[in-house]
Amino acid sequence: MNVLKEELKAYRHVFMVCDRNVEEFARQLGDWPTLAIETSEDLKTIDTVMLICRWLLEQGADRDALVLAVGGGLTTDMAGFAACIYKRGVKFANVPTTLLAMVDAAIGGKTGVNLDSYKNLLGVIRQPEFTAIFPEALLTLPEREMRSGLAEMLKTFIIKNPADAYARTVALFSQPGGTAAIMESEEKKAELSELIQIAAGIKQEIVEKDEFEHGPRRKLNLGHSWGHAIEWWQHTHPCPKPCTHGEAVAIGMVQAARYAENLGITEEDGLARRIEADLKACGLPTALPCPAEELLPAMAKDKKAESGKIRLVLPVRIGKVVVRMEQL
Repeated sequence: MNVLKEELKAYRHVFMVCDRNVEEFARQLGDWPTLAIETSEDLKTIDTVMLICRWLLEQGADRDALVLAVGGGLTTDMAGFAACIYKRGVKFANVPTTLLAMVDAAIGGKTGVNLDSYKNLLGVIRQPEFTAIFPEALLTLPEREMRSGLAEMLKTFIIKNPADAYARTVALFSQPGGTAAIMESEEKKAELSELIQIAAGIKQEIVEKDEFEHGPRRKLNLGHSWGHAIEWWQHTHPCPKPCTHGEAVAIGMVQAARYAENLGITEEDGLARRIEADLKACGLPTALPCPAEELLPAMAKDKKAESGKIRLVLPVRIGKVVVRMEQL
């Protein structure tokens, strides 16, 4: 945390926006004007972004302001978007407090909100000043949220798999005792920290090559075509226990692997079965919550859809994916 405080000395006016659930942790970072917000997919809307903008105005935030977002991906997405449009753009930085945000959501500059249950249809891409990762923030993270972030970690390692990070991650999270057992062991915590850094580094490397998603960055959408459709379906149909974003992505990765096998493009025998078994071993869901055809309306309106076709990211083997346009 001292490193962050030194980093922030370069900015004259800091305004912190945090998830209410991590307000105590956020206030340890520094004594700045702070807005604690409620976060959920239902609240990930332009209304919440306007609330943040009005608060910045009330606080007297000027063009030299830095908005410091502390929380999960919902917080960094909304606070970042608010910073991008407030007074035509002020600086922002991220302190992710969930595993999902550390390895994915808070890296890469994507900001935005949902529109009428459709994921992230409003937003901009602009890079934060920095993203500061503190693994100790995970100590109070609920088990289910930890697993949700795990899905995005495994997604990253299916795309690129240095140092056999995929198998190491599966082995770490499939052990008895869940997250608590990992956090109680200095050795396991150190391995988790290393894997987080590897995953974050892979995403940053891809983003630096293709900031605006015209090429390699598209690979990061592995599992998301089906995943976003599942999230839409949950908002439009009775669903007693809706999936988290990461859980929906996990299901989407299994669907992508099966689709790739049906096309005959996989290089690893039983790839879909392997991915499904590994996700189950890590406590993640793998089955669709509805018939596949019920997801088609949302997939047709996805950001990745063009002229009746959808851009799908399909695994070829662990460590390699391809992007293909397919007819819905």
